[in-house]
Amino acid sequence: MEHTASVNKLTQPLVQHLLDNAAKLRLGVEVLANGCTVIDAGINAIGGLEAGRIIAEICLGGMGTVSISHSSSTTNWPLSVNVHTGNPVLGCLGSQYAGWSLSHEKYYALGSGPARAMATKVKNGEVEPVEELYKELAYRDNSANSTVLVIENDKFPPLEIIEKIATACNISPKKLTIIVTPTSSLAGGVQVVARVLEVAMHKAHALHFPLENIIDGSGSAPICPPHPNFVKAMGRTNDAILFAGQVHLFVKGSDEAAEELAKNLPSSTSKDYGKPFAEIFKQYEYDFFKIDAMLFSPASVIVTAVDSGKSFRAGKLDNALLDLSFGA
Repeated sequence: MEHTASVNKLTQPLVQHLLDNAAKLRLGVEVLANGCTVIDAGINAIGGLEAGRIIAEICLGGMGTVSISHSSSTTNWPLSVNVHTGNPVLGCLGSQYAGWSLSHEKYYALGSGPARAMATKVKNGEVEPVEELYKELAYRDNSANSTVLVIENDKFPPLEIIEKIATACNISPKKLTIIVTPTSSLAGGVQVVARVLEVAMHKAHALHFPLENIIDGSGSAPICPPHPNFVKAMGRTNDAILFAGQVHLFVKGSDEAAEELAKNLPSSTSKDYGKPFAEIFKQYEYDFFKIDAMLFSPASVIVTAVDSGKSFRAGKLDNALLDLSFGA
């Protein structure tokens, strides 16, 4: 699969917009001693929904649009985030997916956004992507001179993490911007729920559907009320997608393959479906890897086979479980 667009170049205007409008968006901006710029979107700064919307577009590598509107799909939670990208493979998996695991001593975080596509490591004398996924995508973005990484955490990353990111991306820390969005913040909530399409893409990949056959996609999900407790906040962002996320994929190939994808995509196909995510997480003793991976998917999907014009629908929204999670 060949891609020529640079997710890093496409996001540079969006990052600059955050910096130029930091006061309006209620963001904190700090330039560290090594030159790295850190944007606070909810730790000490207030941030907000609009900041989260722009950060979600940054996560998508500038390959998609994110909007906030009211929807009648969910009974008690009309405020929704809507996502569209004409290149869902590159935008969602090649940029938005939180696939870069970063740790130093007791600090641990997952990184998402364009920097993932620049990051490399040396293995057995060979330079290769930090994430194996990029070998499958056959994509590497090394044409930009600056980059940005979004970290979902309630603490700022230590200098050692920042140096590690810059080194992996082969740039000076002065050319690196880190955006930190706690899950419990308004901005953090929006940027996580805006992963509704990416979650569907990731599950399609896990189901071994040919990624090159997914040619367009959109999704929406309700914006959850924030919660100060990390587990409950994380639970609500997941539940927004699991119980009320809606995705429409446009695919090439046979009707049979499109129908099979639609049938297997919804979250309700998982054995762990049926109660708020925070409860499931507690049930498995806070071990993500014990949770059925098939759970992480939208509630309702439509898959349109563009070659025939036929569409296949599966799954449904669950307002009762959404109310239970959101604390109605």
